Amino acid sequence: MTYRVGVDVGGTFTDVLLINAETGETWRSKVPSTPDDQSVGVLRGIEKACELAGIETSGVSHVQHGTTVATNAVLEGKGAKVGLITTNGFRQVLQIARSYVPGGLAGWIVWPKPEPLAKLENTIEVRERMSTKGDVVEALDEDDARRQIAVLKARGVATVCVSLINSFANDAHEKCLVEILAEEMPGIPVSISSQVLPEMREYERTLTTVANGYVQVQVGDYVRNLEQKISAGGLDAELSVLRSDGGLSSPAAASERPVTLLMSGPAGGVTGATWAAKAAGQGDFLAFDMGGTSTDVALVQDYQPRIAKDTKVGDLNIRVSSVDVRTVGAGGGSVAHVPELTRALRVGPQSAGAVPGPASYGKGGTLPTVTDANVVLGYLPEELAGGEIRMDVAAARSAVASIQETTGLDSIQAVAAGIIDIVNENILGAIRLVSVQQGHDPRDFALVAFGGAGPLHGNSIGRLLGSWPVIIPPSPGVLNAYGDVMTSHREESGRTILREIAGLSAQELADDFDDLASRTRERLESQGIDPSRLTFTYRAEVRYHGQGFELGVSVDRASLDSDDGLDAIATAFDTEHERLFSFLLDADHEIVSLTVVATSPVTEIPLIELEPGTGDPSAALIRTSDIWVDGGSHSAGLYDRTLLKAGDIVEGPAIVVEMDSTALVLPGHAATVHPSGALLIEPVKE
Repeated sequence: MTYRVGVDVGGTFTDVLLINAETGETWRSKVPSTPDDQSVGVLRGIEKACELAGIETSGVSHVQHGTTVATNAVLEGKGAKVGLITTNGFRQVLQIARSYVPGGLAGWIVWPKPEPLAKLENTIEVRERMSTKGDVVEALDEDDARRQIAVLKARGVATVCVSLINSFANDAHEKCLVEILAEEMPGIPVSISSQVLPEMREYERTLTTVANGYVQVQVGDYVRNLEQKISAGGLDAELSVLRSDGGLSSPAAASERPVTLLMSGPAGGVTGATWAAKAAGQGDFLAFDMGGTSTDVALVQDYQPRIAKDTKVGDLNIRVSSVDVRTVGAGGGSVAHVPELTRALRVGPQSAGAVPGPASYGKGGTLPTVTDANVVLGYLPEELAGGEIRMDVAAARSAVASIQETTGLDSIQAVAAGIIDIVNENILGAIRLVSVQQGHDPRDFALVAFGGAGPLHGNSIGRLLGSWPVIIPPSPGVLNAYGDVMTSHREESGRTILREIAGLSAQELADDFDDLASRTRERLESQGIDPSRLTFTYRAEVRYHGQGFELGVSVDRASLDSDDGLDAIATAFDTEHERLFSFLLDADHEIVSLTVVATSPVTEIPLIELEPGTGDPSAALIRTSDIWVDGGSHSAGLYDRTLLKAGDIVEGPAIVVEMDSTALVLPGHAATVHPSGALLIEPVKE
């Protein structure tokens, strides 16, 4: 038997899915995360899943892991001390940035500018210059470079990043500096912009390169530590790390380019949601992943998630491909509070995290959280995670009651309901960013609700959006780990060309694409991937001549065997431009950059079809309990999801429980059990 493991580390829980790759049989474990050393929680979860399956850990052949190590390093400001080498005259490239302030007019007054990842005192300039076409304007002064590097050495930097002007057109000087650094500072990690992001725009290229160096030491240490712990735990398994774009990297590739891991965790969730939606026959959907610390949302059309060229982490827009996921600080552990200045109830972004966690976890937490509000309203049973956590109802009520007086509400239930309403509105705002703001009507999409807390809020979010059905996948609390298991290896190569389509031949463009494809193939082959099994996709970033931004369009490589392929690129750009902005320009089309993506075959998980039922779910009914919903008390059925059969219909109000998550069905709605095991929640037709 071949067993694979998917691991997703969240801010509160570490989720592990063990799957028999031949039969599709699965075992799940959910253990508290260990923030001080995530690998401890990872190994603990793997061992627990193997114990449930009755196998030795040595039976696991693959471990595929989504991690938040890189993300947390940036958000918490705990990355390495970075030294930056730039071209003479560009030392303040990170400080000048783009002069963009988020928010409205008040942002200019109250917005604190984030500290650059590489401090000015750790930034040096070298004498050199390349033209935009790659011609040497001024040769690199190697003696001066050595003197400047001595300054970085004296400053005690832990990693060095090199980003020279126009190095995307000619990387000779950056490569020369790598050789000098190897002599002057042997063993220090080095990131160069011509490898991390070989594209124009010096600020974005420098920021992305510095971000790579900033997290490189921490990610490298974590990956090595995890490999050692996996080996010591008796696993002779191949470890792969999930990238932000939904692909897999080898440990060596992840350590070399950790900037590609910044959205590692959320990417696995979108892959898992796509698998669940496909099984339920819903090609267009909104992915809604609510965990303990945050909520991630994404839009998927025809089973294809949108891939963005920018990754937003905190206040930084880092130029690296990722699944277009928006994150909001709204999770089960988000803390409710009443600021003294406004006296208005707020929820998040502060989180109780895994330690001490919500008050109801009984680990010493006293602050009111979203989870505590769900307990007070009766939505959560007394046991979570298969008995791993027992809810302290009294502590939850005490925590929520602590802010009742300041809210002015007349009951503890009203306070709890207010907390839930506010967190739902916060989530709604994030979903509008990936739907309405991108020109999509959320009413045209289903909603896949997953994560530990997603199924509790899915029905309410669906009602706010008008998105039906709300799909609660099988094992929603560990769906990110499902996505990790099904992810394939992925690499991409890019290049800036800045050519107008009118002055470009199809053969020139085809040659550029073929060269990028060759480079991408070689990188995956070096990771042990069979190049004959790779699939390639091609993309061009296009704009009207004179515009300051571009839009990405897919390119059919075969179409470039004739000049008609260039016309197809221009037409595709016009179509997307009109969809987004409702107008076209009478201007020449300009191709800014090209990207080639190579992917290995996806690991398919066999679907397990449920036994058909009669439509009556009474065999799964555990008991009834009182819940507070829509301003009043209701009697709700509590159902064991493992006992539901295909075709059963659970009418709301109802609560459906399983090992890793709890789903709420509101009054006036019903959940139909799909043969794939998903719950499809829709309003009851009158």
